[in-house]
Amino acid sequence: MKPLIEKLTLSEQTSFLSRTYRTPMFEVPWHQHIEYELIYFREGYGTCYIGNHIGEFTAGDIFFLGSNLPHCFQKAHTDLIASALVVQFRDDFWGNQLMQLPECSTISKLFETSARGLKIKASCCEKLIPFLEELEFAEGFERIILLCNCLQIIYAYTEYEMVSTQEIKEYNKKNKERIDRVFQYTIDNFYEPLKLDAVAKYAGMSVQAFCSYFKKCTKKTYIDFLNEVRIGHACKLLIDSQQPVETICYESGFNTLANFNKQFLKAKKRTPSQYRKSFIKGTVMNRTLENNIK
Repeated sequence: MKPLIEKLTLSEQTSFLSRTYRTPMFEVPWHQHIEYELIYFREGYGTCYIGNHIGEFTAGDIFFLGSNLPHCFQKAHTDLIASALVVQFRDDFWGNQLMQLPECSTISKLFETSARGLKIKASCCEKLIPFLEELEFAEGFERIILLCNCLQIIYAYTEYEMVSTQEIKEYNKKNKERIDRVFQYTIDNFYEPLKLDAVAKYAGMSVQAFCSYFKKCTKKTYIDFLNEVRIGHACKLLIDSQQPVETICYESGFNTLANFNKQFLKAKKRTPSQYRKSFIKGTVMNRTLENNIK
């Protein structure tokens, strides 16, 4: 299954989109679009898939995604309410000449960098959020000014993490549908005992050819990618449930507790139990701070 190609609908008074999507409109499958995207999460948390990156998102996070960068944000569980303010725009929505001006060279570089998917750091998010919230309800030329302010803040402070190592050009132009199918197949079936030969067969390739192909396209092995998907799911279970670590291990698709602990430590730099405790501690601290403010 290849990613959904999203088509934007704009009113006659707007040249780019700025809108909040809340459950059930928040839920969108693996997809891509030609527009650049600024996404600010207002509610909820879960797993983010950006290019070949698998990580986490929570309320307050902001990402800047390049044109045609495939992505998907899955909330932690079906009953969770999630919402995000989404700004989507094409690089030529303000005409073909603006980005050719020397004053815009820095923004052009930012657009190139966004091909990797940028997770904005908290200190920069604090500066961006007021502009994004104002942008959603702004009208006329003020919308363009506010968008430019957002882009300038991201570039000027360079407080972001590039999350994907995948080449967009190669991904979109060479064997695109095949790698898309493999990604979606893995996201849908990671909890099953996936065998490398079965996945290679699904892709219509020999095991050796598939391993080489996947590594070339994503800059990581298929097993590493599969483990990251499984660890992402395990993180959600550690936060949302009181299930024993061993149970979570098997529900996330791992065959042994030892391998689960090894892979979790590799990905998160802490054990599953430490991860759960740190989340509980952080939640208690936030509640205490909120009560003190009140």
